[in-house]
Amino acid sequence: MKNVSRRGFIEGGTIATLGMSVLPVDSLYGNQTWKTVRIGVIGTGGRGTSHIVTLLGIEGTEIVALSDLVKSRAENGADLCQKSGKPRPKIYCGDVNTWKELIDNEKLDCVIIATYWDSHTAIALYAMKNGVYPGIEVPAALTVDDTWKLVEMSEKTGIPCMMLENWSFRQDNLAVLNMKRMGMFGEIVHCHCAHSHDCIDHWFFDSKTGDQKWPAEYLLKYNRDQYPTHSVGPIISWMDINRGDIFTEIYSSSSASKGINAYFKRKFGNDHPNANLNYRQGDIVTSLLKTKMGKTLVINYDMQLPRPYSNRWLLEGTLGVYDEEKNSLYLEGKSPEYHLWEGWKPYQDKYNHKWWHSDFSAQSHGGTDYVMLCQFLDAVRAKGPTPIDVYDSSVMTAIVELSGISIEKNAPVPFPDFTKGKWKVNKPYFALDKL
Repeated sequence: MKNVSRRGFIEGGTIATLGMSVLPVDSLYGNQTWKTVRIGVIGTGGRGTSHIVTLLGIEGTEIVALSDLVKSRAENGADLCQKSGKPRPKIYCGDVNTWKELIDNEKLDCVIIATYWDSHTAIALYAMKNGVYPGIEVPAALTVDDTWKLVEMSEKTGIPCMMLENWSFRQDNLAVLNMKRMGMFGEIVHCHCAHSHDCIDHWFFDSKTGDQKWPAEYLLKYNRDQYPTHSVGPIISWMDINRGDIFTEIYSSSSASKGINAYFKRKFGNDHPNANLNYRQGDIVTSLLKTKMGKTLVINYDMQLPRPYSNRWLLEGTLGVYDEEKNSLYLEGKSPEYHLWEGWKPYQDKYNHKWWHSDFSAQSHGGTDYVMLCQFLDAVRAKGPTPIDVYDSSVMTAIVELSGISIEKNAPVPFPDFTKGKWKVNKPYFALDKL
């Protein structure tokens, strides 16, 4: 699989995707073409538009309504639907609560939530209350209290709630999961992951003017791991979190904040308004998490310094180690040379997950979005559990606020058990594959 970042996900892909034939994906529920899933998309900016494009290539779906604060963005999404030969969705635009009208007025099976972070939880709660599956862009919530609200609403209504963490569906990560479940790495002891992605010049700020974009607000207000889900998504399955083990505490530490000011002075000069602001967000946040069964996990937030993209996934067990950044692994008694790395690609091919039976590389994010949305929609169609459930979504999400609390206290803080003890009996179910 290509190492595809979130940058430029539509560039060069929209026209190709709209012209593609529908590609089949193996599902937890088999081939379910008998029911069209009715979808509402709330938030039609860059990420929402990318999801619209992907959804248009999935059989058995209809985008019936779109909502956005900016009418031109919603109209653009409707144009894409119409150009693909699908019915034009109804547009809901007005104030910050117009999305409620979309959920109230339309007969929906699910909503895709791709709005600003601070509205994710409220929309998901309203959807579940109205019997609609929410597929929430990351992060699903910004506070532990809101995360608990998602858990409680899902349990109360019986409506599954899924955070759309696409990196959990990457081809390489699913092959590692297959190998882990076969015992090839032995007993898992430690993992490492990171979201290392220089986002200053395109996501946080405008690269031409230096003006703040909406995520920059969080750099001024908070010091925490702002974006942990891409790094942690695959890890929770590798470590059997919520299914045989659970995080018990998190201790986070932050570096100083130097990179943002240095960027502005380097590119725009000392007199730019953003060059001398006091950003609370440190450049590197390192979090250490411990589990009930004695495993450890290190997470790095690294989104403000000049660097190539990397997730730095590492899985280490009693029989071997996998290192994504090296694109290599070592297996005791199996690797041909003692204590020397061997290439990853042959193992990915041999233990490839059934969801990746075709080449989806032309799709958004190298195919991960397509695979993820196919699995989500098949769960909606079957009225069954989503591949990522509300408990796994909650574990990934809670790291945001908990890391900030730990940094402020300079001490470990307890990690909530969102399963309320069910982790002791829960069995793994994400991406089960018969090899």
